[in-house]
Amino acid sequence: MANEPIQKVSIIVSKGSLEGVYPALIMANGARAEGIEATLFFTFFGMEAIINKRMDHLRVSTVGNPAMHIPTLLGALPGMSSLAAVIMERRMEKLDIPPVREFIEMISDSGAEIYACKASVDMFGLKAEDFCKQVQGIITVGDFYAKSAGASIIFT
Repeated sequence: MANEPIQKVSIIVSKGSLEGVYPALIMANGARAEGIEATLFFTFFGMEAIINKRMDHLRVSTVGNPAMHIPTLLGALPGMSSLAAVIMERRMEKLDIPPVREFIEMISDSGAEIYACKASVDMFGLKAEDFCKQVQGIITVGDFYAKSAGASIIFT
């Protein structure tokens, strides 16, 4: 029996660092490029990527990140996270990968749906006006599951 092609993906974004957000954005963009429906559900710290005042200032996690290949003590030094973010952003720019705000605009313009998690919004004391205009709503987990019927769910 042949596998059916993926028609729909729902991506849960739970991390607010550059290395936590970009995989979800790249996967959503790739899905839309292939004609696959895509829904992004930002929860907990992942909401950093859709909060207007924060989305342009995401950093790289340098402490306890073995992929950084630097000692934890060095990663904890002041400014290391910002430095790592600048280096990563420059490398992505060379590969023509857009900044978070622009990437979210592109993904939204391509027809992807973007939502914030109601429980996380309430927990962090946020309001609808705190989010970028591409966020289509603040929804519950139950709403997310309803929107994800028939989708492959990806947790990042």
